[in-house]
Amino acid sequence: MDLTQGTQEEKNSRAKKMMLWFGIISLVMSFAGWTSAFVVSSSRPDWLKDFELPQAFLISTILIVLSSITFVLAKRALKTNNHKATSLWLVVTFVLGLGFIVNQFSGFQQIIDLGYNFTGPTSNVTMSYIYLIAMAHILHVIAGMVCLVVVIYNHFKQKYSASNMLGVDLAATFWHFIDILWVYLFLFLYFVR
Repeated sequence: MDLTQGTQEEKNSRAKKMMLWFGIISLVMSFAGWTSAFVVSSSRPDWLKDFELPQAFLISTILIVLSSITFVLAKRALKTNNHKATSLWLVVTFVLGLGFIVNQFSGFQQIIDLGYNFTGPTSNVTMSYIYLIAMAHILHVIAGMVCLVVVIYNHFKQKYSASNMLGVDLAATFWHFIDILWVYLFLFLYFVR
């Protein structure tokens, strides 16, 4: 397919989608590097082998998976031009994203309550990796929530319809990516010791 063909709107759409995928690929590479470093570091003598992830991380995993489902429901509603249902599912997605972040910080508090901080004399290399990986992911969830706020705002301004969904599609792709990324990270941190 010739990328130079089509209307200006089609070219802009393809360019925006391509830039999003370049960003996603760079994020995959970053998290792959951090998880690889986690595996390599696990051979250190001071590595914690018997640590269990906080229960709040499991709850946040459930919330973010649900948020992807509600985003799919929002897109389906928009495809049928059901603006009321689209609004509902977009707001529910945002609330679930917020719940994810709250539970992540609750998980950090549980780690601190066990006596492990990110840095300093009460830190541990295992916990520092968990903090780093989870915090980097939270920053991307916050970026996804900013995108979601923009989508909600534009939706209320009636800028989207079944024939004009680019902004929603881009935000949904990023949101589903950070969802899949967290599920991978949760399973990685749960099973790799």
